[in-house]
Amino acid sequence: MSSVKFCSLVVAAIVAASGTLNAQEYQADEGQLNSLFPEGKPYSPYADRSFPERPLWGDSHLHTALSMDAGGFGNRLGLDAAYRFAKGEQVTASSGQQVRLSRPLDWLAITDHSDGMGMVQDILSASPNVTSYEQGARWSKGMRAGGQDAVDAALDLIGTFSQGEVDPEMFAQYSPGSRNYANVWDNVINAAETHNNPGQFTAFIGFEWTALVAGGNMHRNVIFRDGPDRARQVVPYTTQAPVGSTDPLDLYKYLEAYEEKTNGATMTFAHNGNLSNGIMFPMDAQYTGKALDAHYVEQRAKWERMYEVTQIKGDGETHPFLSPDDAFADYGTWDVGNLDLSEAKTEEMLAAEYAREALKIGMVLEEKLGTNPYKFGMIGATDSHTSLATAEEENFFGKHAGYEPSAERLSHPFMKNENGELFSWQQVASGLAAVWAKDNTRASLFDAMDRKEVYGTTGPRMTVRFFGGYDFAQSDLRTREVSAVGYLKGVPMGGDLTAAPEGKAPTFLVAALRDPIGANLDRVQIVKGWVNADGTTGEKVFDVAWSDDREADGNGDIPAVGSTVDVASATWTNTIGAAELLAVWEDPEFDASQRAFYYARVLEIPTPPWYLYDVVRLGSEMPQGAPTEQQERAYTSPIWFTPEG
Repeated sequence: MSSVKFCSLVVAAIVAASGTLNAQEYQADEGQLNSLFPEGKPYSPYADRSFPERPLWGDSHLHTALSMDAGGFGNRLGLDAAYRFAKGEQVTASSGQQVRLSRPLDWLAITDHSDGMGMVQDILSASPNVTSYEQGARWSKGMRAGGQDAVDAALDLIGTFSQGEVDPEMFAQYSPGSRNYANVWDNVINAAETHNNPGQFTAFIGFEWTALVAGGNMHRNVIFRDGPDRARQVVPYTTQAPVGSTDPLDLYKYLEAYEEKTNGATMTFAHNGNLSNGIMFPMDAQYTGKALDAHYVEQRAKWERMYEVTQIKGDGETHPFLSPDDAFADYGTWDVGNLDLSEAKTEEMLAAEYAREALKIGMVLEEKLGTNPYKFGMIGATDSHTSLATAEEENFFGKHAGYEPSAERLSHPFMKNENGELFSWQQVASGLAAVWAKDNTRASLFDAMDRKEVYGTTGPRMTVRFFGGYDFAQSDLRTREVSAVGYLKGVPMGGDLTAAPEGKAPTFLVAALRDPIGANLDRVQIVKGWVNADGTTGEKVFDVAWSDDREADGNGDIPAVGSTVDVASATWTNTIGAAELLAVWEDPEFDASQRAFYYARVLEIPTPPWYLYDVVRLGSEMPQGAPTEQQERAYTSPIWFTPEG
């Protein structure tokens, strides 16, 4: 007799002899179930979940050939190609090269500049709509000639627009109220609707409001929660008079009018405060000279729910001048001047340009005016003008088509004039936004953005959880279900803590998992900012988890993780660092009378920057003064503490 048959007979005999016992064992009554699974919870920890389980990755800031500057610099890819690329398809770049993402994105917002959408197409075709004007004829001749003439013409166009000097009669044909403009906007909506596939891929309808104040960047992206039925009831808001404005308060009026007219929902978020020359996050007065008041702070808090903290044109978390004690503050720093380098930067401008300082200023304004205007979540985006959402170092296709991969792209400056110079290698291959949404739909993603349950990275797709509360304990790290514990005992990133229990300080649960195809993690830090009793502010960076059993030195600092970067081959190994880092941290300096914010920053081990791949693959010359390694990172949205009273 085989062993299988023997075992079957034994089991049958046992079952026959103890039928009553088995009935009691497998048909448990309610009391037995409650003893096994307290509070009526199912055995499966994944059943009946009501919270988001994975981050949904996307780019909230991408330009196609419809944008004046993108098309002017040679982008010939339209809306369809941009969506197909984001969804993981291989496409042909404007430079003729084949390109594909390592992994598809979950969602995309194409945000072409609202001013002059579609005008470049007429410039390139020498349409009489533009060539009958001196400016248009000049730009058309240059762009059609190609080469340096095309670059010069595009720079002339962008510079003229940034200074508000485009011929108004010509520009009116590419502004709200014209048939051209209405047709272009209809095409934008149609493309988004074609590629939107709820549950699989989300295509937001949106645009970029490109406000410039004498070259100072005040840009905001706008996205809609809604589909075509509501989006078709409006056209994008622009900056050029008489229909547009460069004042954010007027943009907020447009957003308010949209919601009142359509019963829909929308939001806006700024980027590149580092190129605003001190006007992005005002402390006392707007750029117009008007003092900040309750109306301003309330409107900004209502409509600007996120801030794009990192992208191609520099990282905007903080600056070494503002955070001299932060060893990792100098990352992707652009501090030469404003957007078009028409004005050089001064140190006095920096405080109103960076996210960390803005978070502190916002709490001061809340004490003064009753509302925190800078209570934003933090995301990353590319701001790519190639129609290609590339944020990976080894797959970086540059800011615009003229900086797509070639042996020459490192040999000339990105921008240069009498006020300073930005080098090509200073373009940052950044970034992406991660959204903790339950479903991959416009509504679910938008709602997560609205509650600020988002974080940004400089490109890698590491998973980061961050919760705040008063009862997290070290034992919470033993579970593999950190998120379940976090939602049960605290609030997620973007949330608020109030009314600290007597004798208790806030505790934070943070967990980070490396990008599955990326670099190991160096450390997790919690950045704290607060307001003192005299109205001054402070900040401090705490190391809360780190790899490789390193020990703090006499000053409490964790030594550098080291480096495995091989410059000659543009490679690294994951023989240092950790695949995941977790920590429960209690604020050792908590003062229940002080407003404060906390956010997590996650650092990878050193890896090669994008231009090192150019040196190895294309034979480019290594730029003088360019670092040969960097530490990519993630920034979570903050959690705020507000005292009682």
